[in-house]
Amino acid sequence: MKKVCKLTSALLAGIMALGISAGCSNSNSGSNNSSKPSESKASTTESTANSAIPDDKVYNIGICQLTQHVALDAATQGFKDKLTELMGEEHVKFDYQNAQNDSPTCATICNQFVASNVDLIMANATASLQAAATATPDIPILATSITDYATALDLSDFSGTTGMNISGTSDLAPLSEQADMLHEIFPDAKNVGILYCSAEPNSKFQATTVTESLKKYGYNVKEYTFSDSNDVASVTTTACNESDVIYIPTDNTAAQNAEVINNIAEPAKKPIIAGEEGICKGCGIATLSISYYDIGVKTGEMAYDILVNGKDIKTMPVEYSPSPVKEYMADRAKALGVKIPDGYTEIKAE
Repeated sequence: MKKVCKLTSALLAGIMALGISAGCSNSNSGSNNSSKPSESKASTTESTANSAIPDDKVYNIGICQLTQHVALDAATQGFKDKLTELMGEEHVKFDYQNAQNDSPTCATICNQFVASNVDLIMANATASLQAAATATPDIPILATSITDYATALDLSDFSGTTGMNISGTSDLAPLSEQADMLHEIFPDAKNVGILYCSAEPNSKFQATTVTESLKKYGYNVKEYTFSDSNDVASVTTTACNESDVIYIPTDNTAAQNAEVINNIAEPAKKPIIAGEEGICKGCGIATLSISYYDIGVKTGEMAYDILVNGKDIKTMPVEYSPSPVKEYMADRAKALGVKIPDGYTEIKAE
């Protein structure tokens, strides 16, 4: 434009500038009417989001994940992907720490985040949330992969919001519908064993809740609990000996030991209904599962609202996955001679 001003009169420059501006406006309008409106909308949203952040601002996010497992990994990835999309990679820095399924390590990690004065803590799984809640009453904490926040935080009057510096997303699929699914596949079974880790309070919550639904169908229901990975094999063996079918809720220790469980249950011809897809892949035949990546994405959106839009986390309700899906493992169901009804989606081998 400076060259134009040097070569022409001020009036001509103004006319040319007006013409150029109009041309740019028409070009942008055309791009908004492209054949991919959803992509254009996403680009506009991202541009708007980025423009709300000062050029030199970097948000530091501490991520404490209890253990490495396909479901928790997917939730963390969804969170990072969405927040990076909304903020721009130049505006967000993640400090990812994995506690290797050790609760005291979660506490160490979260205390380090507090000492570093991170802008937000993302706590993936119950032990991570509990450690973060103990570590700070001030830094915003968004959790994911939490089955029941009232149980995890020992809240007696939970009504959707915690009233604390804590919110997030839940991985709870409707437990009554999981019981319905078990009955749909095994209407003639008599004894149902519920296998889970007694050290995980959310697993106990699920076991108690699903037991009520299963008993309405007339099943004899018995809980089989292991305290840690060391007694998974022996407890699974007992459960297989005494059960017609086994139900495993969303449980991190069971997920980590799914292969051990499968090596006992499959030779014993005992089918397993799983609370989530990762456990189902490892040892189950069917599940009513949610997308952990999607709840991670939702958690990322919530983080953006808190950090950039200034939303008060104390008033933000916990979010849930809207559409659980019936899934099954075709090869394992065939090996056990179990017929899967119509309406189930096959879980593809990776």
